[in-house]
Amino acid sequence: MAYANSYCERVIRTLRRECLDNVIIADERHAERVLREYVRYYHGRPHRGLHTQAPLGARWLPPVRPTPASAVRGVPVLGGRHHEYTVAA
Repeated sequence: MAYANSYCERVIRTLRRECLDNVIIADERHAERVLREYVRYYHGRPHRGLHTQAPLGARWLPPVRPTPASAVRGVPVLGGRHHEYTVAA
């Protein structure tokens, strides 16, 4: 039971540091929308602990080969606080 508390504290600290400390929340609906967008971003980005793979089912994929910097395009998420990067076609 003590371990669950530490995981919850880590998740809350991550949400506050990377998302909520940088956004002024207007109401409950706005908070839900911001958190939903952040969770979608968080689960789609690469994580160092997973060998630069995304957490949702990507653990069994081979590592992604790096692409040239000129072929990468950034899309702002959460008003530009974070970015999702894609390979430009």
